Amino acid sequence: MFNPSVPKIQLVVCDMAGTTVRDDREVEQCFFAAANQTGLHASADRVIAMMGWPKKQVFQVLWQDQIGSDHPDYWSQVETSFAAFKLILENHYRTQPVQPTVGCLELFAWLKAQGIKIALTTGFYREVTDIILERLGWKQGLNANYVGSADTIIQVSVTPSEIFNTEGRPAPYMIQKAMYQLGIIDPQTVVNIGDTPSDLESGRNAHCLYSFGVTNGTHTREQLGAYPNDGLFDDLSAFQAKLDPLISAS
Repeated sequence: MFNPSVPKIQLVVCDMAGTTVRDDREVEQCFFAAANQTGLHASADRVIAMMGWPKKQVFQVLWQDQIGSDHPDYWSQVETSFAAFKLILENHYRTQPVQPTVGCLELFAWLKAQGIKIALTTGFYREVTDIILERLGWKQGLNANYVGSADTIIQVSVTPSEIFNTEGRPAPYMIQKAMYQLGIIDPQTVVNIGDTPSDLESGRNAHCLYSFGVTNGTHTREQLGAYPNDGLFDDLSAFQAKLDPLISAS
């Protein structure tokens, strides 16, 4: 039962691919295509476990697994694989359908009606994030710092590209950056939602009031259930139904 004494919710932070942007394992397939092109061996389980991370960091881990980070070719191999991945990923999002997930637009509209801000965070770097935002029409009205207004569809977009050392999840910095840009001080007025373990962890590391998961992305209910969370939902429409009493009680 939700505590009626909690502060009013000011911000909902959502992941992109798999949470607000439909992903039928396309990102995973882009990883494998880049790996195959560049001689990198990667298992599905290993890649899936790192979904939500900054994408270059995934290649760092995979090449460390294969040859060790002290190998003289380590960094050049990382850069080669990441460059191949970027070409494949950007081409995918430029040429293939890009759609919101089930319940996403309805949730956005409902949050806007409640006066609650929306932030999008991601493991994608800025260039591909912009491609996705533009194709969905979500970039319209955002300023040079990717901050919008009460009239824009989202109020802020944050990627690892805007974080020092491009450190993304599970660190809390993207959530904290979103809060800073929107003038929100108390993390206990923030709700986080994503479809990967790193999404859940980033919300907890940022001390958000709640860190929820959706199971229509890269991870199943059983997989996400192995990680601390405040609730797992089938999709964003189910999440909206659960969030309603929380906001009403605020």
